[in-house]
Amino acid sequence: MKRRVVVTGIGCVTPFGIGMDTLWNNLTAGKSAIRPLTIDCEKHVVKFGGQVPDFDSSEYVDFKDARRMDKFILCSMVAAIDAMKDSGLDLEKEDLTRFGVIAGSSAGGLETIQKNHEIMLAKGFNKCSPFMVPMMITNMAAGKISIKFGLRGLSKSVVTACATGAHSVGDAARAIQYGDADLMVAGGSEAGICNIGLSAFTSARTLSRKNDDPEHASCPFDIKRDGFVMAEGSGMLILEEMEHAKKRGARIYAELAGYGQSSDAYDMVAPDPEGNGAILAMTNALKDAGLKPEDIGYINAHGTSTHVGDIAESRAIAKVFGDKDKNKNLLVSSTKSMTGHMLGGAGSIESIIAIKAMNSGIIPPTINLTEQDPEVANLDYVPNVARKKEVNAVLSNSFGFGGCNAVLVFKKY
Repeated sequence: MKRRVVVTGIGCVTPFGIGMDTLWNNLTAGKSAIRPLTIDCEKHVVKFGGQVPDFDSSEYVDFKDARRMDKFILCSMVAAIDAMKDSGLDLEKEDLTRFGVIAGSSAGGLETIQKNHEIMLAKGFNKCSPFMVPMMITNMAAGKISIKFGLRGLSKSVVTACATGAHSVGDAARAIQYGDADLMVAGGSEAGICNIGLSAFTSARTLSRKNDDPEHASCPFDIKRDGFVMAEGSGMLILEEMEHAKKRGARIYAELAGYGQSSDAYDMVAPDPEGNGAILAMTNALKDAGLKPEDIGYINAHGTSTHVGDIAESRAIAKVFGDKDKNKNLLVSSTKSMTGHMLGGAGSIESIIAIKAMNSGIIPPTINLTEQDPEVANLDYVPNVARKKEVNAVLSNSFGFGGCNAVLVFKKY
């Protein structure tokens, strides 16, 4: 029999700051974290995004160590430390060979690559930092978390673009279910707001260009959307085998009941316009959870605010769950309207948000939704104002470039 997995700790770093309370209070108030960037944007077309404000990791990581970590690793570390503290685990009482980490990033240390490239051109080809490689590689977030806590179980990195965070959580749950671990730290991280990151996504024509109104730039499902808003952050969860959690008297946030994966097999960056890959991933997740579509009360949509992405996802949701006329029980919202798109960190953070919505009975809104695009499916997107609603099961969608799809289902414990 497959072992059951529960969530016993959460930690996050977002454009609102450090910690779940800061994130949740702003989301339920319908506030935006999008603002003009603090990097030099004079030569950039896009000049705004979702930066972590005044990021200070000094209370979490030694200053000397912090200098040898890219920001994406630091965000992971801070989120993991908060999640571990939140879990109430006493590591001296745990078998650390049964405690693992899966922490991913879609791009790793972009800023580190950029800075060292500049040093190489200015000072010579042998002048890169000796710490460049461990600062830039994506698996170093998992490595540093493992080292910090002495976790000797499996340690690896998932890289599936914007589905990274969700795949990390789902794969970590699988490790517990199949007996490879009893406990896991799992999540994703991103810190790609730098010249090379901003330039790359601008050239790909994926970013909103509403420099005159950053707070309203991310507007999923709205007819005026013109691209996503780049953001940074990290979400980490402590996953635990259920009987292990019960034995130690842990506080259990939710059961991770279902995990679905698929590939669009369609295009490098564009989603299947009919949403077939998303349909398969959602269907697989429901089957894994042993739930029916009508059991899901809330979906945290991938909802990036791109034209084709929002249409494809909404059509997929409507095909699996029914539109607003057929399913009045379902609420759907995109919290990227407030946080921006944290890329590799999005899936794990949005899983935490979905769990919080289920436990609080408050559904966060899709802000900036004033005129729904007639091309998106007729769903209740919880426009602009949070809504009270008791739900017993929630679903979180994450879809990445390359057609990578990951869907997580959580239910009340």
